[in-house]
Amino acid sequence: MARTSKKKADTDAVAPPSIDTMLDGLEAVVAELESGELPLEEALRKFEEGVKLARQGEQILASVEERIEALLADAEGTEPFEAHPEEST
Repeated sequence: MARTSKKKADTDAVAPPSIDTMLDGLEAVVAELESGELPLEEALRKFEEGVKLARQGEQILASVEERIEALLADAEGTEPFEAHPEEST
């Protein structure tokens, strides 16, 4: 039984937060920083937390983009979209 508990704990630790959870956390951090009422050390800690959340968001969005591209590539001969399409002149 100990192995099952450890395995579940490992799985839970690896699961990334949802985009909604990450955005809610980031919005809370920004609101606290914008209030201007935090002591310097607390503001720095909140800033670090915000940077961490923003990086998690980038990872989540990159993962979503990869999944979308894979789905589009598997569709009937459809090519995946480009991240930065060239403008027509």
